[in-house]
Amino acid sequence: MEKYVLPHSSLEISRLIFGCWAVVGGFNWGPQDKRDSLAALKKAYDQGITTFDTAEAYGAGASENLLAEALGAERKQIEIASKVGPGDFLPQDLIRACERGLKNLQTDYIDLYQLHWPNPEVPLEDTLGALQQLREQGKIRAYGVSNFGVKSLETCKQSKYRISSNQMAYNLLFRAIEYSILPKCIENEVPVLCYSPIMQGLLTGKFSAENEVPDDRARTRHFTKERSQSRHQDKGCEALTFEVIGQIKAFADELNIPMGNLSLAWLLEQQGVAATIVGGRNAEQVKKNMGALEVKLTPDMVSRLNKITDPLKKELGANADLWQTESRVL
Repeated sequence: MEKYVLPHSSLEISRLIFGCWAVVGGFNWGPQDKRDSLAALKKAYDQGITTFDTAEAYGAGASENLLAEALGAERKQIEIASKVGPGDFLPQDLIRACERGLKNLQTDYIDLYQLHWPNPEVPLEDTLGALQQLREQGKIRAYGVSNFGVKSLETCKQSKYRISSNQMAYNLLFRAIEYSILPKCIENEVPVLCYSPIMQGLLTGKFSAENEVPDDRARTRHFTKERSQSRHQDKGCEALTFEVIGQIKAFADELNIPMGNLSLAWLLEQQGVAATIVGGRNAEQVKKNMGALEVKLTPDMVSRLNKITDPLKKELGANADLWQTESRVL
């Protein structure tokens, strides 16, 4: 497994990170057998993944609990990335949230602690100062952000505190960060950790048409605002989305590479990307995702995938919020 050292730290992460949201089940993931969850986490570790991304918000601490149960014995060999929600950005609240996370994770330190979404109501310098305090106390090893846009990244740059990463939604079907956020991350030397890399199964070929996608997975701006769980006011671009998916699938078949693995490999080739965060509901899904590490893309292959997905990138525009018209990515 290739590793990446995050800046302003000694923290070394695996370039494939296991995302620990789906293993909780519920929300838009549906029912989940705990035995499958534990097996998926253990398989990820056995396959060489050492970094695990979670958050208190995932199942109200249940995801952190699962991670501790599955890999507590391997604590010194893994890196835990967790997140604090924007409602806890006041320094005293952030410190309490970290303490809850430590308890849930059954550990005395978190390797990477991230601000989950921007909160313009709390001065960012104060929040970053609390993170630095936790670092000096040894309760976290490094800190980063998630869903931070150009304005927030510029504030971070002007701060005396240094962030080590920015976690963003990024995949072949959602390239919004390429307009301004990714260039800003590259300029500021803030590596990107990519979440939703296979777009909740769309980039694995799981669904062949928009009417096959259940409403709880059709909340993004790719789909019409008429979907029952939609929070946006966009008209959507369902036909274009599935036209693009079909072209990616055809190219993957031409290369004899599983579509999901091709999608993950494309992300790992992008400048400014440190790692991609991919989950797995069971051990078999984890094993399939690991195939991405065996894919070797040429510049021509990357260019072909860019060309296929450029129309969708243009249609969705620069709003880096997957779910809302009024972007929370500030």
